Amino acid sequence: MKNNSNNFLKRTWAEIHLDRAERNYEILSSLCDNSCTRAACVIKANAYGHGDVQLMRCLEEKGADFFCVSNLDEALRLRKGGCKGDILILGWTAGEYAPILAENNIIQVVLTPEHARELGKSASGKAVRAHIKLDTGMGRIGLLTADPDRCAEEMAEIFAVNGLNVEGVFTHFAVADSFDEDNTAYTNMQKERFFGAVERAAAMGMSFKEVHCLNSAGTLIHYDRRSTLARLGIALYGLKPSEEIALPEGIKPIMELKSEVSYIKPLHKGESVSYGRKFTADREMIAATIPVGYADGYSRLLSGKAEVLINGRRAKSIGRICMDQMIVDVTDIPDVKEGTLVTLFGCDGGETVTPDDLAALYGTIGYEIVCGINRRVPRVYIKNGEITEVDEFV
Repeated sequence: MKNNSNNFLKRTWAEIHLDRAERNYEILSSLCDNSCTRAACVIKANAYGHGDVQLMRCLEEKGADFFCVSNLDEALRLRKGGCKGDILILGWTAGEYAPILAENNIIQVVLTPEHARELGKSASGKAVRAHIKLDTGMGRIGLLTADPDRCAEEMAEIFAVNGLNVEGVFTHFAVADSFDEDNTAYTNMQKERFFGAVERAAAMGMSFKEVHCLNSAGTLIHYDRRSTLARLGIALYGLKPSEEIALPEGIKPIMELKSEVSYIKPLHKGESVSYGRKFTADREMIAATIPVGYADGYSRLLSGKAEVLINGRRAKSIGRICMDQMIVDVTDIPDVKEGTLVTLFGCDGGETVTPDDLAALYGTIGYEIVCGINRRVPRVYIKNGEITEVDEFV
């Protein structure tokens, strides 16, 4: 359910700041030599949990005209949402869906000559737009470039398939987010393999409108103007590709996760809280319950580790985080009562907790934090301090 008022279920909600998304896009786009490289916005996985249609519309208004998604369902959501730009599916789609791809002007990645023939065989009347995926060292999908001759032969086979319009070729870096000497050398090797394969294809008469290898990390520290697209992913949402990479000044996280205190109680010395009695008070305390838990995407692995922000102060998780609730220590925070605002990640006063901060507490990455925020958590879209839309999935 969508509504455009301030009236939404204030249990736990995610605030999506569209003005920050616009600014992040502007900053990251400015890193590219726009005479040869344009920004492509990666908005797969519901825009990393932020809302794909809303982010697409916001970014199109800022001039974005190329979007990357994971699968056909995601691509069709964008088209139905009014997307006018190019849409590239980065993952496999069965050949039988070729007519739908063509009808909706969606670009499909081609993984093998067999995959190309399946798509071409199913195409009816209108050719399917395609980009060839090359595996230069990621080891997931695509034509293997370790054997240049075989790779070139397979690319030629794909070009020869009726029913396909091959427009592009791309690869994905495995360790572009690391300054380690070996990893830097590996990224450079991937570049050499990729552009070497493109040159070999050109020598055989194949040409591409788009030739791209840059992800967020690649754009930030391995920029190469030979890449016609810079696929902006996690950095677009204001999070780091890795702890090693500092984001450009002005980049801010788009999402903030908020809730409210639902219950306050004194916790006496010797009393325990939550499942498993993993926390027992060693002094007189005040505990606050917050209606958020791992079913909302706030991981149980944060139990006893995470800090939330209340009244501009940090409050630490105590006891195990439950499916729908968690408990924090507010002993030293004044004026906490039922209904007091809680920032699970975001800013409050002079304090900030980011998804990257939470990720570091249990050995994951910021991507997983934002992607994992459950669909039962309403997304509240804000621009210039005003709510523009509320998207409630419950």
